[in-house]
Parts: sequence; structure tokens; C-alpha cells
Amino acid sequence: MALDGIVLRSIVHELQETITGGRVEKIYQPLPRDLLMTIRNQGRNYRLLLSANPTFPRVYLTERYKGQNPPEPPMFCMLLRKYFEGGRITKIEQVGNERIFRMNVENRDELGDLAEKQLIVEIMGRHSNIILADPETERILDGIVHVNYGVSRHREVLPGRTYVAPPEQEKISPFMETEAEFYAKRQQDASPFDKFLVNRYSGISPLIGRELAHRLSLRLPSFGAESGESDSTNTYEMEWNIFQEFRAPLVRHQYNPTLVIDEQGKPRAFSAVELSHLAGTVQRWESISACMEQFFEEKSWRDTLRQKVGDIERVLVAELEKDRNKLIKFQEAIQESTEADRFRVWGELLTASLYQLQKGDTVAKVTNFYEEKMPIIEIPLDPQLSPQENAQAYFKKYNKVKKSVPILEEQILQTKEEIAYLESVLHLLSAADLQDLEEIREELEQEGILKPSKRPDGGRKKKQSVAQPERFWSSDGIEIFVGKNNRQNDYLTMKMAHNSDTWLHTKDIPGSHVVIRSHQVPDSTLLEAAMLAAYYSKARESSLVPVDYTLIKHVWKPNGAKPGMVLYEGQQTLYVTPDQSVIEKLRTTH
Repeated sequence: MALDGIVLRSIVHELQETITGGRVEKIYQPLPRDLLMTIRNQGRNYRLLLSANPTFPRVYLTERYKGQNPPEPPMFCMLLRKYFEGGRITKIEQVGNERIFRMNVENRDELGDLAEKQLIVEIMGRHSNIILADPETERILDGIVHVNYGVSRHREVLPGRTYVAPPEQEKISPFMETEAEFYAKRQQDASPFDKFLVNRYSGISPLIGRELAHRLSLRLPSFGAESGESDSTNTYEMEWNIFQEFRAPLVRHQYNPTLVIDEQGKPRAFSAVELSHLAGTVQRWESISACMEQFFEEKSWRDTLRQKVGDIERVLVAELEKDRNKLIKFQEAIQESTEADRFRVWGELLTASLYQLQKGDTVAKVTNFYEEKMPIIEIPLDPQLSPQENAQAYFKKYNKVKKSVPILEEQILQTKEEIAYLESVLHLLSAADLQDLEEIREELEQEGILKPSKRPDGGRKKKQSVAQPERFWSSDGIEIFVGKNNRQNDYLTMKMAHNSDTWLHTKDIPGSHVVIRSHQVPDSTLLEAAMLAAYYSKARESSLVPVDYTLIKHVWKPNGAKPGMVLYEGQQTLYVTPDQSVIEKLRTTH
């Protein structure tokens, strides 16, 4: 759902009331197109999210943003820190009733003089951008997305260029309209009321247009059917009344943040005004930021995760396909090696029958005395070779095939391990959050499956510390830890756990390592830990999932093993059926 001009108007008013005059304390860029600012004002900290996400561009105060601060800030973030950190917000405004947000920050420059810089957020779908500019010279210092002449002939967004506003849509602000001009426009444009509003007035989205048309239809039942019983003058007068009632509270900055929830409990739409035309549960909020955060939080992160997971998943699937094809070829080669004894027999039969053969023969008909009935068989010969050389050629072929068998067996074993590893990573991707994804990406870079990421300044990014495995509490009050990726699995099993702790993993199924931190484990805790192991495995949707458990001292990692791959012994097996409601209780018990 797009953020329209009316929503932005309410956001700007809220920000003017809360953070204008505040000081910018910290600036982060958790994602390529997201900025997060910490602002201190009137004894309180605020977190301002500015996003040029092509799918969910937005601006609001946030309390639940999930982005992780990267170890190396991007260049745009460092530039903002230079000009904004420690500075005071002097002005926040909306351009007209358009989806353009401006924030001015005053700070001291290198000479100690006060200088003002402006941050411009353009909310335009996939063309959204965040631009840092000098308000006096209108010179662009940088943009979170660079736009050159090849992308846009209207304007470039590059350092040093003059800032040019997006093209105007030839619409007027609904707050500048008069009754006479409204009637004049309506007589020229007899399109449906909602389309008329969207096409003529800035900031009115199709959602608001449909809402106002719905309100009109409640007063003029015949309007929706276009029965013609009401003349156009009366209809236009009713439309003007609806329009006036809609904008009157907005002029006074009286908003009604509304969120509509569908039957599945998911946010369907939001606005700064009442929404009565949509089916679903209507929620009203005191703050437009809180309303928007409720709407965007899961949608935006699901979209971000889906994109990042998709990028990694495509590489893994391609690697998996290559390994499976390699395995088939190796297995075919092994199958051919079973015929190696035939070459040895042919060599011995030729050696025993040299007196019957001569150079130039293409076939040797000899008695196969290795079989009980001693049949006459035909052995192909190379006419360019002597009978002795033909026999030696078959012995060499026999030795070559026999020597290749151990190598092929080793390659088959390695390929199977690689397939198991890739399948385990693919499973872990399905339940990963952003922090887990970064660790998985770093792991795959170390394994040579993904190309190493580079910092914006050209250097390689620093290795991140491993996030802590997720902690749960059993109904007996005992800690249970679950690794969410292979790096966490290795850390949990090989470093964090004690020898007397209990280790669990699904039997022959890709999944997470689970550790019970206790010397004595009640049966109820063991079953709950087994359910966690089954839930965080590829068999999450299955029933009676086999889960092996043993003590940590019986688990070891072979030399050269892939991340997350271990061997264990002395195990016993439980069969459990994953239950999400139980998992949630374990997460919140303590």
C-alpha cells in the first residue's frame, strides 16, 4: 500500500511536534536504502526511519525496527554522520501536498561556523530516493541511490549536480481548492468521483478516492448505480460536501490514523483518515507512526528477507544441481569399474593363445577356460598392435580402472557431504532472520560458494562476530539453546556447550543443533528439546520425527568437515511431532 500525500502530511505534523529542535545523536544505514536516526529532544530519545525501499518507501518514528547496524557504515551513512551527528533539526516540511519530505539540520562545519544541510526523501515507488543537499546552493552532496543521465533524462542525482525536483503532475493541493473551482472542474470532468479526485488533487491516493466515493454512495444510494434520478448539480453539491468534510479536519491537523486487518489477521490497508469502505477489522491509533509501523513492520521485513534469501537460494540450488550431476557421473564410473575383471580375463586369454594369433587380426576367437563350459568367445583386437601388445593393452586398462575406484569412492563421499551441507544451508535459510542471513552469507563466502562481499570503499568487510544461539526455557526452568545457522551450530556444540550437556539433532535430517544446559535432564525437558530440534529442521511439517540425543562429550567434528557437520555416538532416539504453540511457550516461559 503506497504512502500518499495525506499520510505524509500527518507524519510531517507529528515529526514537527516531536523532533523539531532535537539533536541528531546517531545515524545508521542497516540496509542499502534504509536510514535510522536517533534524535534527542525534550529529554526523550526518538528513532526516525527514512526508507527509499523500492517496494515500501516510508518515513515514520519507529520503536521496533529490526535492522542490524553493519560493522562498516556505507559511504552515504558516513557523509550524513559528518554533517548531521550532533546537529540540531531546524525544519521539517512537506513539499506542497506531494510525497516529498524535507528535513534541515544545522551543525558546525570544519571552521566552527554554523551551516545548514537538507535531507530530501522522495517517496516515489521504485524511483524513491534519499538525497543530501545544500539548501543555499541546491547542490547535491550525495544520494542513497545514484541516478545518471542514462537512467533519467529529466534529472541526475549525483554528487555535485544541482538538485532538480521530480516532475510536477499538474495537480493542485486539495487544501487550495475553492467551491467554484471544484464545480468548474467537475463540469469539465464527469468521470467517477474517486477517479476525479485522484486525477485532479495531489496527495489523494486511489484508496482515499474510493473511501470518499463510498461515503458519497451512502448519502446517494443511486450514485453507485448511476440511475440519473439526481441531477448533476445536486450530485456535485453532495460531492463538494463530502470533499469539504474530508479536508476540514486535515487543515486543522486533526488526523484519524486507521489500520484495517483482514480475516487472516494481516494488515490490509492504512491511512491518516477513517477507512469505512474496506472489509475487515478496523483499528484506530493515536499516532500515525505507530499505525504505519504496525502495517509495514512484517511486510517490509518479509520483502527484504525474501529478496536476500532468494539471492542466496539461487546460488545454492545451482550448486546443488551441479553436485547431484557429479554424483550421478561418479556412480556411473563406479558401475563401469565392476567390468574391470573382464579386461584382465581377456588379457590372460590372449596371452595363453598368442600362438594362434598374428598382427592384423581384428578379432581373437579363444576358449574361455574360466567358465565351466569353456565356451568360445570373441575378443576385439587392434590390428595395428601385435597379439602381445593387445594383451598388454587390456592389462593396462584393467589396472587403470582398478586404481580409479578408490578415488571415485572418495569423490562420491565428498560429493555426498557437499550435498548434505548445501541441503542443510537451504533449510536454515527458510527460518533465518537478517542477522542469520548475514552469518550464512559470510559462511558461504568462506566456503567459496559466494563471492566475497566488499565494502563501499573497495576493501573487504570485516568478519562479524557470531550471534548468540536462540535461548528457550523448558517447563522445568532449564535453558535450551538452538543454533539458527551453521556458524551458530558450531559455536554452540564445539565451544559454548559443556561435556555433560545434552545434545540433540534430527536423525539423518538437516536441522539445527540443540543443547540442554543441565547435568540432569527431566523427561519433560528432553521431550521439549526434541520438539525444538524437530521444529527447527527440514521435517517441521512432519509427524513422529526421529531425534537423536547424546552427551556433548560424544559429539566431535572431523578434520576438514563443513560448518555445522559433526559426528556422534552413544545416541538414543526419540520420536516427536513439532507443535508451534509449544515452541512459543518455550520462548516466553521464563
